[in-house]
Amino acid sequence: MGRGFVQGIGLKKGALASTIGHDSHNIMVLGVSDDDMQQAVEVIAEQQGGIAVVADGKLLANLNLEVGGLMSERDAEFVADSFSKLLEAAHACGVLIEDPFMFMSFLALPVIPHLKITDLGLVDVDIFSHVGLWI
Repeated sequence: MGRGFVQGIGLKKGALASTIGHDSHNIMVLGVSDDDMQQAVEVIAEQQGGIAVVADGKLLANLNLEVGGLMSERDAEFVADSFSKLLEAAHACGVLIEDPFMFMSFLALPVIPHLKITDLGLVDVDIFSHVGLWI
């Protein structure tokens, strides 16, 4: 399990989790509460893929992506509505960036610069090396 610190997205409470994480599509979770992070991951694991926002022990929004953790069998209108609710929930938790889930998906992509969080840990793509969290 990789770990890292992320700053600048504005998250003040809760957790965001997603199975859309290029290229390995493992579960990625960002959060300020261990309990909320655990709950968000458990929701996604139970539904075998998707996106979830949890705050104060409550599931605020969720989208099941049951096809490989990347796609839904539901119609486009349902998916779009669910994704809008996810964005609203993320912003209600303090997120400042427009689409934190897109940000998360590329945070895990270790073929584009600079620092990436992978299942093997923090990677400095510029020097093709794992780096520690502490300087």
